[in-house]
Amino acid sequence: MKPYIFMEKNGIHLLDLKKTQDLIEIACDELTKLSSEGKRILFIGTKKQAKSIIETEAKRCNEFYIVDRWLGGLLTNFVTIRRSVKRLNNLVKMETDGTYDKITKKEILIISRVDIKKELISVLEAKRLAIPVFAIVDTNTDPSIVDYPIPANDDAVKSIQLISETVADAVIEGKEVYAMQVMKDAEQAMKEEEPTPPGEEKHEPERPKRKQRIQRKRTENRA
Repeated sequence: MKPYIFMEKNGIHLLDLKKTQDLIEIACDELTKLSSEGKRILFIGTKKQAKSIIETEAKRCNEFYIVDRWLGGLLTNFVTIRRSVKRLNNLVKMETDGTYDKITKKEILIISRVDIKKELISVLEAKRLAIPVFAIVDTNTDPSIVDYPIPANDDAVKSIQLISETVADAVIEGKEVYAMQVMKDAEQAMKEEEPTPPGEEKHEPERPKRKQRIQRKRTENRA
């Protein structure tokens, strides 16, 4: 984090806000680009002070989010995770329909026990799959493990709020570009499918041969 630290005062590291601003702009430009290509963004924030903010901003830009717990293998072993989630849903149903007391003690613990996982696991899984990672990095973290680091205090609510809102705005901007392109492509496809009236068959203009084009250019240049 040394390149992003402005100074140290009384044992506290102060971040260089100019570099933070520059990196936010770089990250948002890339997020807008990805979103404009129709790609989806996953918001992750399991810290207590970040949960509600992440959920709100992810919903605002109509994207996925995780705020409670990252399940190991969610990206790298999705099939197994999906099977486990299905099993969990069945266990919850058994609790509500009166058959909860028929399952084993070990299965009951699956519902009741929560193991706190840090976002580091999700970052490592994303890197294995070559998924770009955008993250707030504090002075006690390693920015080299993410693709687009944003130096900031990840414990400060105002900091999380400002960055999350800016990121969500960038995603929305990209979605608008994508929506316009989809509409444009649809209109073009409809025009191409329209039947040509009898006697008005479309003919592509004959393209001059290379030699003719060269001669024409020479004549124009002389004139």
